[in-house]
Amino acid sequence: MHNSGPSLQTGPRVNRHHWWRDAVIYQVYVRSFLDSTGDGVGDLAGVRAGLPYLRKLGVDGIWLSPFYPSPQHDHGYDVADYRGVDPLFGDLDEFDALVAAARRLGIRVLLDIVPNHCSSEHPWFREALASPPGSPARARFHFADGRGPDGDEPPNNWHAMFGGPAWTRVTEADGRPGQWYLHMFTPEQPDWNWRTPEVAAEFDRILRFWLDRGVDGFRIDVAAGLYKHPELPDSPDPEADARTRDSVNPLAWNQPEVHDVWRRWRAVCEEYTDRDGRERLLVGEVSVPSAREHARYVRPDELHQAFFFDLLGAPWDPDAFRKVISEAMQDIAGTGSTVTWVLNNHDQVRTVTRYGEPATDGSGLGTARARAAALLMLALPGAAYIYQGEELGLPEVVDLPDDVLTDPIFRRTGSRARVRDGCRVPLPWSGQASPFGFTAGDGSAKPWLPQPEYFAEYATDRALADTRSFWHLYRDGLQLRSDLPQLGEGTLRWLDTPPGVLAFVRGDGLVCAVNFGTAPTPAPVPGAPLLTSDGPCPPGVLPGSTAAWWIADL
Repeated sequence: MHNSGPSLQTGPRVNRHHWWRDAVIYQVYVRSFLDSTGDGVGDLAGVRAGLPYLRKLGVDGIWLSPFYPSPQHDHGYDVADYRGVDPLFGDLDEFDALVAAARRLGIRVLLDIVPNHCSSEHPWFREALASPPGSPARARFHFADGRGPDGDEPPNNWHAMFGGPAWTRVTEADGRPGQWYLHMFTPEQPDWNWRTPEVAAEFDRILRFWLDRGVDGFRIDVAAGLYKHPELPDSPDPEADARTRDSVNPLAWNQPEVHDVWRRWRAVCEEYTDRDGRERLLVGEVSVPSAREHARYVRPDELHQAFFFDLLGAPWDPDAFRKVISEAMQDIAGTGSTVTWVLNNHDQVRTVTRYGEPATDGSGLGTARARAAALLMLALPGAAYIYQGEELGLPEVVDLPDDVLTDPIFRRTGSRARVRDGCRVPLPWSGQASPFGFTAGDGSAKPWLPQPEYFAEYATDRALADTRSFWHLYRDGLQLRSDLPQLGEGTLRWLDTPPGVLAFVRGDGLVCAVNFGTAPTPAPVPGAPLLTSDGPCPPGVLPGSTAAWWIADL
């Protein structure tokens, strides 16, 4: 996979100054990582047991998907209590043990916080349902009278991202049909009304609760949300969010007032940093129309970083990749922040499948491209996020039967389009048959989503033993990224290349090149590469669907 290079050391890099600027964070989807109790669902104790594996991989930190008490209508993104742990995943003592273990290993811990909406079982929403129209309890959410002579039509024409109207009518205390409430995802996820000061004050308290327990920051769900247009007018394209499964409705997302929230949260984080010198990170899930708009969220007094999804969404094409990378470097890095790169997450089809082509099914083209993209991402300036299983080369599980699908998108629409269960199947750790070491004990329950038989090929024990595996590619790339001063934070300079090839230089001579075509092409620099994404790479040649790193005098 790679030629001889500098010695590689296991373990995360230590960078106490602005650690987040070029950190590599591993996204842990808790329910699918490792099950310590044998109930078929991953848990916090399982995450703690997996920390040595993550340290060996070489990541700087982990981001935990929501583990708060929740009825699990959207796998924890419907939060009923922001200050607890759902018994499905453990308890606060186990959480504290996880944070302590991570700190001993030099791994930082980020929590997923969900400020746009909560669960319909949250005590404040239950209070709102029991309170009359116009009450302070209802003001915490978006309650409104319906249209039409009997108020039996929704207050506006907005559609929810997961399908259907964005409004649900309630039954009042006297038994009569009453007001409607807004939910931009599912009816079980009512949107908070951030124009009510009480909501902002409550989230200040929530942040401090977890910061006091030692967390290193927060990944913020739907960070371009929170505020809606104050008049809640009709949208000219009400089904845009549902059609794209994205935050497109300009009346519901990216309102100017949301930036005040991030300034407020940044001040809270800075307060804790001032106490002990340990920086707390705010990284936002920001879906906006352009890199320039994205940059507004990472100004010096707002979020430290925001995921740059344009690379994830780019087709396998050198011009497309160059365009999104250049725009990010120009607009986001220009704010003083660094770009936060991502190729996979819990909402998207995995790269191995996404980069494949039906006409070449079985050729391994998707796998080769995914490996090349990984090496490209790790060479870019800024931070990178790795989604669990990405380091194993897991493909999307595309043939889950309808009766096991749990994604609310499927429940709401009946359509499998953009259903996310396929990237959330529990990880394979060992063995030749399900549960592949995911669950504890011989009499364990089946994993909450079924694992296909072919997952045996991707099991962690097999990956660690095979030096040509995805896992070793990621580990070697992470360790070189840690060892080489040219990588991590810094600048990028494009090189002239033949058609189908993308190449750039980092610092004083680290060259990364990617051949997007399938035929070999001359390498941009002479000599043997330091690291390649897929198999041997003769000096002076860059094989098809391959990325490579060189140290060169340019």
